Amino acid sequence: MLDKYKIELEDTKIEVKICKGKEFIIEYIINFPALDEGTEAVFKEIKNRLITDLQLTTSKDPKQREKLKKQFREKAEREIKKFLPKVSREINNYLLSLLVQEMLGLGKLEILLKDANLEEVVINSSKEPIQVYHKKYGWLITNVMIEREEDIANYAAIIGRTIGKQITTLNPLLDAHLPSGDRVNATLFPISNQGNTITIRKFRKEPWTIVDFINNKTISIEVAAFLWFAVQYELNILVSGGTGTGKTSFLTTILPYIPPNQRILSIEDTREIKVPDFLHWVPLVTREPNQEGKGGITMLDLLINSLRMRPDRIVLGEVRRSREAEVLFEAMHTGHSVYATIHADTAMQTYRRLVNPPISVPENLLDAIDLSVVMFRDRRIGIRRVYEVAEILPKRRRIIESDRINVIYKWDQRIDSLNKHYESKKALTKLKTLIGFSEKEIKKELKNREKVLNYLVKKNIKDVNSVGKIISSYMKHPDKILKKIR
Repeated sequence: MLDKYKIELEDTKIEVKICKGKEFIIEYIINFPALDEGTEAVFKEIKNRLITDLQLTTSKDPKQREKLKKQFREKAEREIKKFLPKVSREINNYLLSLLVQEMLGLGKLEILLKDANLEEVVINSSKEPIQVYHKKYGWLITNVMIEREEDIANYAAIIGRTIGKQITTLNPLLDAHLPSGDRVNATLFPISNQGNTITIRKFRKEPWTIVDFINNKTISIEVAAFLWFAVQYELNILVSGGTGTGKTSFLTTILPYIPPNQRILSIEDTREIKVPDFLHWVPLVTREPNQEGKGGITMLDLLINSLRMRPDRIVLGEVRRSREAEVLFEAMHTGHSVYATIHADTAMQTYRRLVNPPISVPENLLDAIDLSVVMFRDRRIGIRRVYEVAEILPKRRRIIESDRINVIYKWDQRIDSLNKHYESKKALTKLKTLIGFSEKEIKKELKNREKVLNYLVKKNIKDVNSVGKIISSYMKHPDKILKKIR
């Protein structure tokens, strides 16, 4: 056995074991409490009675869902006491949790979703067990199966209904999210010809903060302080990286650097970004068209509309198409501070992706990007790192492509350290112009910000609101916060 721990589900704890299986497979085993035949038969009878007696509806309103869940739970508790009065407290709590999850949730999937160690939960079909991606052990095969294809399709439909989307044979693809914020993708047979699928990417209940990233060695305090300075004074930043490298998570960690008196608009396909409660933030989300092809709202629609909402900062989930990029760069050139993500593995690849199809941004527009932050994920050992912090230099005559990228910080894999690579040629000059500081004053200010970040790390202050308040307090009263730290 490699590992063992317990997951809390409602009022019961369920044990999980991680063991070596056959050949190269590692197994994720849930120890479900054993039920005798009599108890199982009565449990099925209780479930049938509850289906008949209780009018179940799916509501988009979280308060309404909680109210329905509470009513159902009270009814289920009475039924268990009535028909199974002699079962142990442990079995009673387990049956109650199971009833709530099967009738109002996603059944045994809910157990997997409660495990904070899992990043992905994947159903490939009813023919094979559910697989999960564990933060420490990678892909594992579980002892949980969904017995019928109809049940998988039903779970996908339940998820879709909570946010007003449908998945049908005519519309067999679904991108959605759970009330918890976990992202969901589902496909129906025959699009996925082995069977119906559901892929759930789990997100932390508490958003990542810059303190988490410093503790995890994802970023150094020096670079975190530099980016704080860059964000506060409205430099435009593009975050790139491959799938699962943590682009959106990183974007979330630097948003508390925005002064609280500025209006932030975020545009996403699925809500992932989270900022401190006291910031002036308006989240916007795209919408799929209905079955008649009407009512769809795209990222481009929201991006164009956002410019009429007097934003100080615009955060775009991902740059994918030429028209989105044009409007985004237009926003930069009209004085808005912009942050966005894009798929690319290095700063040079980010530049090439922008100037080539399908995005094809004119090269002269790229001058608006002040910094490019590249994220990297080492899947072998399960770490994420800031790989590069670079700037795109202005285009001049006879300048070669590689000379347009100036890498300021670069991660050294051999010693697992993010180090200074070259001096800043563009960002630092722009900061001097914007705030009227000399280079000496800027260096002093960066050191002071490092002290604040060190204080947050030392005191283990890492929830998003507390981190945001101290950062905002420093921006307003730096001497007062430095005195407090001393």
